[in-house]
Amino acid sequence: MSYEYLALLAAACWAFGSLLSAQAATHLGAFAFTRYRMLIAMSLLWLLSLLSGSWQTLASAQVLLLILSGAIGIFIGDTALFAAMNRLGPRRAGVLFATHALFSVLLAYFFLGETLWGLTLVGGSLLVGGVMIAIAFGKRKEEQHQWESSQQGLKIGIALALLSALCQAVSTLMLKPLMVEGLDAIAGSAVRMSTGFALHLLVWLLGWRIAKSYLPLTPKIFGYVFINASLSMVLGMTLILQALKSGDAGMVALFSSVSPVLILPMLWLVYRRRPAWGAWAGAVLTVAGIALLIR
Repeated sequence: MSYEYLALLAAACWAFGSLLSAQAATHLGAFAFTRYRMLIAMSLLWLLSLLSGSWQTLASAQVLLLILSGAIGIFIGDTALFAAMNRLGPRRAGVLFATHALFSVLLAYFFLGETLWGLTLVGGSLLVGGVMIAIAFGKRKEEQHQWESSQQGLKIGIALALLSALCQAVSTLMLKPLMVEGLDAIAGSAVRMSTGFALHLLVWLLGWRIAKSYLPLTPKIFGYVFINASLSMVLGMTLILQALKSGDAGMVALFSSVSPVLILPMLWLVYRRRPAWGAWAGAVLTVAGIALLIR
């Protein structure tokens, strides 16, 4: 399967996994939810790596870079995004986080020599613009989050959302050379996930209030967390690493950024909630951008 479809499939995994995250994240709290799903994902990835023997392919230099990538992308990036959502609400934070695709393209140009010209540049612009429009105008007025009416902490929230996008881009860029060298995607994901979990666990052990669970973990909530971890963090992240083996880092980032658009028809099917006009407009632009990129 070509890298374009691997990245799109990863975006679909993230979109479907996020459908199951809302109830679990509300029940446990964002940090506790993330800690539990990282533990599950890490366990599954190491199990797969041990069964396949792929862990033996890891070199010490690769492990160090994977640890750094996990710390930047999974821990700092996710933490900054949650903090931004607390100040801006999920919609405004989501629009700003969507800039990670732009950061990836720019960083790939400066550090990897990747370029976008002609119809590819037009397609990438349509894709990113469509995703942003779908997030920004994809909800009706009565569905807006209560935080979005607040202007308190606006500058800090914007800075945190952009920081999370930059961390996502940097961590992806760091992985490209490793994947070209032939790093196993499952083993690489296992190391990155272990790093993120270890840092989240440290925050919890230090007694930070934000890291504590709101409510106890129930079997039903565990089921939601398990499916989310399996889809989003095990399958989704492994597909992204596999895509980086043959695809440019900037292009992989562009294709994988469409999950906010892919979730719209899923929400319609599950909740019988017709998307707003902005969602339709954003989806049309995104599809047009994908068509130009895959042509």
